[in-house]
Amino acid sequence: MKQARVLTPEELNAAITHAINHTGKWARRNRMLLLLSHTTGMRVGEIAALRLSDVLDINGAVLQEVLLTPSMTKGHRSRRVLLPQRTQQELRNYIRTQFELKELKGVAYTYAAKPLFYTQKLNAFTANQLSAVFARLYRSAGITGATSHSGRRTWITALCQRGANVRAIQILAGHQSLSTTQRYIEVGDHILRSVAEMAG
Repeated sequence: MKQARVLTPEELNAAITHAINHTGKWARRNRMLLLLSHTTGMRVGEIAALRLSDVLDINGAVLQEVLLTPSMTKGHRSRRVLLPQRTQQELRNYIRTQFELKELKGVAYTYAAKPLFYTQKLNAFTANQLSAVFARLYRSAGITGATSHSGRRTWITALCQRGANVRAIQILAGHQSLSTTQRYIEVGDHILRSVAEMAG
């Protein structure tokens, strides 16, 4: 089975720019979907399952880490997703604007069950529905071969390229085995060349 395409930084920027400029009232949502996928490596089903109460504390601050319950994950095992500071700030801005909220304090209680990302009918996405959104965003931005799994593969590959410990990547990705993580890492010619230069 062909793996989802790993995006270059330029392609990701192109997808985000297209989402902002060409997806109308869903521009904020679509931009945040792309950012969350590419900065956390979450699976599409995990993103679809998120509620406001999963990402906000009782004081309205975006959490530094999200706890995915077994019902939210592919392997039915709970795991933590650590949110980079930039992603935390982006989520805060997204929630305030998308839900038209001036104050986030108490939102985790008041809107506990409200989906973080919702459809045109204001319902939570299913994993299949959200996969279609990702595919449409990439396709309309002119990026072929990209799917809802591209963010996860790009995230894992980028961490490896930056020298992150592969065992740490495995834990963050929620993989049971290191070999699974290694299959996600794309090794292109430019990576091989940079590694070869290390020995020179």
